[in-house]
Amino acid sequence: MEEKALTAKKSGFSMLLLCFIVFASGAALFVYAIGHLERGENALGGFLLVAAILGYIAGIIALPGFKVLKPQEALVLTLFGHYAGTLREPGFYWVCPFCTAVNPAAGTKLSQSGDVDGGTHAVSQSDGMGKKISLKMMTLNNSRQKINDCLGNPVEIGIAVMWRVTDTAKAVFNVDNYKEYLSLQCDAALRNIVRLYPYDVAPNVDTTGDGQADEGSLRGSSEVVAARIRDEIQAKVADAGLEIIEARITYLAYAPEIAAVMLQRQQASAIIDARKMIVDGAVGMVEMALERLAEKGTVELDEERKAAMVSNLLVVLCGNHDAQPVVNSGSLY
Repeated sequence: MEEKALTAKKSGFSMLLLCFIVFASGAALFVYAIGHLERGENALGGFLLVAAILGYIAGIIALPGFKVLKPQEALVLTLFGHYAGTLREPGFYWVCPFCTAVNPAAGTKLSQSGDVDGGTHAVSQSDGMGKKISLKMMTLNNSRQKINDCLGNPVEIGIAVMWRVTDTAKAVFNVDNYKEYLSLQCDAALRNIVRLYPYDVAPNVDTTGDGQADEGSLRGSSEVVAARIRDEIQAKVADAGLEIIEARITYLAYAPEIAAVMLQRQQASAIIDARKMIVDGAVGMVEMALERLAEKGTVELDEERKAAMVSNLLVVLCGNHDAQPVVNSGSLY
């Protein structure tokens, strides 16, 4: 069902003035009717009394037809079960008093902007503000989920989704509750995408589906992962008249049961990388020292002395503590 904007809208101010005239006329007719009845003119007095009562009834029936819309608000109207149209422009309007505003998600409160706290205040707005559909950009922040990545490691992840309603008719009539529908699709899309990636870069893992291993990961490719989550959600909620503007990862960590083990693994990997860099640098310095000594001919070293020098330099350069040299004043042999 496509949205149908109500263009031929009646101004609420003119109808409000007409209602005042009807009520004033009804009051005047009522006074004249009482006067005629007191003088015994029952026929004319009864006619004026009935006219006054009918005027009051008509005015009371017309009152529910007044609608006030603020900027970025919409009102979906139905008449005797049929979709009548949508009011989208801000202003003061009068519509058929038998039209009913529809918003099945009026009482749904999610962890998002635009939703007020529940309670008696929210319930009291069921026929007023609660029936209006917000067209503003809102942010949905569902609870964190525990999901296994492509390597089977449980991770906790949370996302924030920025969305808005673009087609009020689809949002109201195509799904039972568009807020709950959006929340469910966000959780499903998050699971579908996260299970394709490892938490950290892993070898021989294809995250794009092209059959080639890549370096995609949840921690290192957050922008790509968020974009894929957004596209996945948009494909599911398009029929509900919703637009997903952006999706962002707000929380990412290993699950508590493996967090300590994974932290030790990361620390061990960091220590190994650091040691490798230290050893590479030390070997380079030893090679440079031997080459400089050979070029300048400062000292002649045989193979045994070179081995001893290399061993001593590597111990000094790769050690965790400051070196404490021992001076040998005699011969090396």
